[in-house]
Amino acid sequence: MPKLFISLLASALVLALHPLPSSAQEDHPIQLSLVTPIQIVPEDEAVRGVRINLLYGRNTFMTGFDYGLVNHTVRDFLGVGLGLVNLADGDATGVHWGLVNITQGAFEGLQWGGVNSAGRGHGAQIGVVNHLRNHRGLQFGLVNYAERMHGVQVGLVNIIKTGGVLPVMPLVNWSFDEGRRPN
Repeated sequence: MPKLFISLLASALVLALHPLPSSAQEDHPIQLSLVTPIQIVPEDEAVRGVRINLLYGRNTFMTGFDYGLVNHTVRDFLGVGLGLVNLADGDATGVHWGLVNITQGAFEGLQWGGVNSAGRGHGAQIGVVNHLRNHRGLQFGLVNYAERMHGVQVGLVNIIKTGGVLPVMPLVNWSFDEGRRPN
């Protein structure tokens, strides 16, 4: 395993120093990143395939499989992200599995981790602390928070600011008020 890690690191450093020819910059099927900006694909370009971030990697768009310590997408993410920290400044669709999963825009799919947060959501959050402004689906964790929700929360503390059975409920809280259904 250490030899593989050293080989990947050396390859990433060599390739980062030699950018891809301009004709190949439209399609980037693989990204190897030590820490931005030491990465094969420049941070202001998209990756569609596999991205491996040894410490921290950042690109505009990511579609495919994302693996690393800190995976950061400046705009939208589509795929499976496995990392200590998964960040999407835009929207995310798919699975984010990590200690911390944060999507600034809309999240559709599954966030599974210690701390999960998104602007809007459709799907499930499973974690210690789950946070969404507007959610449609399930939150399962110790502390669940939604400003508005169309779905169910299961956990020790469940907070639905607008439309829940009560604003704060132990064990289970829900809201299916069609008039307040999140987008």
